Amino acid sequence: MFYNNLKSKSLLFSISIILAFFVFTSINAATLGEVKNFYVDPAYDISARQNISGQLILETGKIYFYIDSSWWSGFSAEVKNEMQNNLLALGDEFSNRIYPMLTSNYGYEPNPGVDNDPKIAVLFHQLKRGAGGYFNSGNEYSKYEVPASNEREMVYLNSDYLASPLLKRLLAHEFAHLITFNQKEKLNNIEEEVWLNEARAEYAITLCGYDAVYSGSNIQKRVVEFLKNPNDSLIDWQGIASDYGVLNIFIQYLVDQYGTKILSDSLKSNYSGIGSINYALTKYGYAEKFSDVFNDWTVAVLINDCSYGMKYCYKNPNLKNLKVIPILNSILSDSGSAVSVNYFSKSWAGHWDKITNAKGGLNFDFSGDKNGIFAVNYILCDKLNKCVIKSLALDSSQNGKISIDNFYDNYSSLIIVSFLKNTDNNSLQFSLGARAGGQTTIIDDNSGLLARIEELKKQISAIKAQLNAGKQKSPSFCEPLNVNLYFGLINNSDVSCLQQFLKNQGRDIYPEGLVTGNFYSKTKTAVIKFQEKYSSEILKPLGLSKGTGYVGISTRTKINNLLP
Repeated sequence: MFYNNLKSKSLLFSISIILAFFVFTSINAATLGEVKNFYVDPAYDISARQNISGQLILETGKIYFYIDSSWWSGFSAEVKNEMQNNLLALGDEFSNRIYPMLTSNYGYEPNPGVDNDPKIAVLFHQLKRGAGGYFNSGNEYSKYEVPASNEREMVYLNSDYLASPLLKRLLAHEFAHLITFNQKEKLNNIEEEVWLNEARAEYAITLCGYDAVYSGSNIQKRVVEFLKNPNDSLIDWQGIASDYGVLNIFIQYLVDQYGTKILSDSLKSNYSGIGSINYALTKYGYAEKFSDVFNDWTVAVLINDCSYGMKYCYKNPNLKNLKVIPILNSILSDSGSAVSVNYFSKSWAGHWDKITNAKGGLNFDFSGDKNGIFAVNYILCDKLNKCVIKSLALDSSQNGKISIDNFYDNYSSLIIVSFLKNTDNNSLQFSLGARAGGQTTIIDDNSGLLARIEELKKQISAIKAQLNAGKQKSPSFCEPLNVNLYFGLINNSDVSCLQQFLKNQGRDIYPEGLVTGNFYSKTKTAVIKFQEKYSSEILKPLGLSKGTGYVGISTRTKINNLLP
């Protein structure tokens, strides 16, 4: 008995020493210039690496900034100094804006967290094109639980954006993921659905005020992506551009109508996905459920007009001109003519279809897969483009009908707005059928064809206007350069833009005029000539007299100012 008790005390003492050792090592102060080994995600890394060495470049009030040491070592002292200044500004932005704004709305990250250190780590390394950054929740666990854990609160950012104004947006987005992990997995022991996790991270950029100016903003980018593929499913996350587009445009509407508290309280609940949104709506006394919100949104992005009711428009001034262009499936130019269209749809994906110019009356049929739960609205517009919004009742077999007398005489169009509400996200079929009939108005035989041509012209013009909204650059020129460019980059569209710009500067700058996307010696020489031509603006402020060939913030600023 005494032995067992003594043994227990000895064991307890040993455990205490071990714990003290782990605590001591985890809070051991970092040293500037130190190099640590980090696990990275090969799916994101440009060279598919699993490990890299990261050098501590800067420590601010809330962040340790590490940079891939092999990448960092290739730059001159002047370039490194410029990047360090950018990181210093980013650290201040995080402390003074990003951190207080996101924690006050979403809640806190794990703090002090698995490493017992209140600061987070940000690791920069080169990511595959199109990736701005990522968050790996595995780092939040010990190596005993996740062998590839870095055992610290951290996010990863693309080093190519080190001098880009987009950097603060990327940090806000990834930090929101860190908060979500804590609020859902740590505190509520539930994993958030990916689409809603990404939606909150997208809205974090808006919360921080980075979408206030529309031109060049993240929200402008998402509008373009949404309009290119508005039929994308909200919840079927594939990580492609249209996924970001639809969830951003939807979440902007949700917050417009119900406030950021819906995002906050759904995050802090022990529900996930749609269930968490329903929880928050109920908590604040709203009669609507998620399905009602999505239903209203599908109409709002079509008409976006507050005169039909506040739920049918965006309050955000940056989205006041957003409108989906419905598919013109048919113009029924002859009495008795008919058309049928079949679709396969994922859950929570909007569809907008337009019928116009039907002679006489119009009969419309909706037929959905009996295994689905569909929602259908229709907008009937008269000759003066005044519209009424109604819902179409479906029977137990998911079928519904609309009959409109004298359609051609009295109405200009019928727009069908539909979506599938099933949560299993299987693709289910539905069909639209329309036929002209009833009392026929005699019109010129060519009028139907002419009307179709005019309608298609309007659609093309409207789509072009939407996709080019806010763009002030001529389409023959590239967008402004927002990332640093340097010798060795290959198959890079930003390098192609740089080369086209240099070519436009004349043969004295870039006599070869090659636009290949590869940053080799001829491109570097051209950059040096350009830098030295405008040395007073590019080189002199950096204390340089000769060009470097590195396209950093000073060079990019001058290039962007010269773009037409």
